[in-house]
Parts: sequence; C-alpha cells; structure tokens
Amino acid sequence: MISLTQSNYARARFLTVAEVADALRVSNMTVYRLINSGALPAIRVGKSYRLREEDVDKYLADRYTQAG
Repeated sequence: MISLTQSNYARARFLTVAEVADALRVSNMTVYRLINSGALPAIRVGKSYRLREEDVDKYLADRYTQAG
C-alpha cells in the first residue's frame, strides 16, 4: 500500500539543480545554497538532488512582491 506522501511524490515532476537554476536565472551554486539553507526542499538521489516543481513554484510565489 502506498501512503499519501509516497503517492504525492510519485505524481510529482522532479527537476534537476541545473533546470531550477536555469528557470530562476541563477547559478547552480545558488540553488545548492537554497537547498542547504532549507529554503528549497530537495530529495537526494545518489549524489545529486531533485526538486519538486511544485516546491520551486511555491518558493517563487512566497517571495513575489508587487513593484509599485
């Protein structure tokens, strides 16, 4: 039986650090710093990280500010 948490991860779209860096227009090192600080949750797969697209979208939405 698959738990609710496992089910959510099974349907999630995962991005590499390089894909996230490209989308945010920052360096790979910046993404690693966000992961290490806890600002961006990530899953370790072997020696690399994968980030849920939903978590990246939430990170951006939480930091959105209206220019005035």
